Amino acid sequence: MGYMLDHIGEPAMYEQMAEECVELAKAALKMARIERGENPTPVTASEMHDAIIEEYTDIVNCANELEIHSSPTIAKYKMERFKTRWEEAHYSLRSLEGLKEFLEDSKL
Repeated sequence: MGYMLDHIGEPAMYEQMAEECVELAKAALKMARIERGENPTPVTASEMHDAIIEEYTDIVNCANELEIHSSPTIAKYKMERFKTRWEEAHYSLRSLEGLKEFLEDSKL
């Protein structure tokens, strides 16, 4: 067991990790706002980048305390699933665009 886990216990460690996940999510959303420029915020991209690193590090620390580690097998599966979904979605869009062009051309 790690130092934090020894002192606060497992349930509190999971609560801490959940809180840090929420803070990372908020930082990521704010960074998206900054990058889009659609909803102004006084925080700079550099400040948000630092905040994202800090919150991510907090999550990693909690996971390490709980002996939770990433899985290369799951990571590979998730990446392949994303690629498949991306390609299927874009193939479908291209097919629909082609059909639309064909129908428009056939009206001539």
